[in-house]
Amino acid sequence: MSLAEATSLASSPLPPLSRAVVSFALTVATWELRLRTRKHLQNLPPHMLRDIGVDVSAAAMEAEKPFWRG
Repeated sequence: MSLAEATSLASSPLPPLSRAVVSFALTVATWELRLRTRKHLQNLPPHMLRDIGVDVSAAAMEAEKPFWRG
């Protein structure tokens, strides 16, 4: 199931417990995505960061954030 499908499922009329479980699953998926992308960002060489328009110091600051911070 994709994140978009899960999001649309979360907005459907579901029983309260099911809504809570879907909401929790979406939160965990978001955290996992942040963790993975920040780890990849941390490993990009400076020339690739320049290609995507990100400063090395900005990339380092983003990579240091904990996964639960947006």
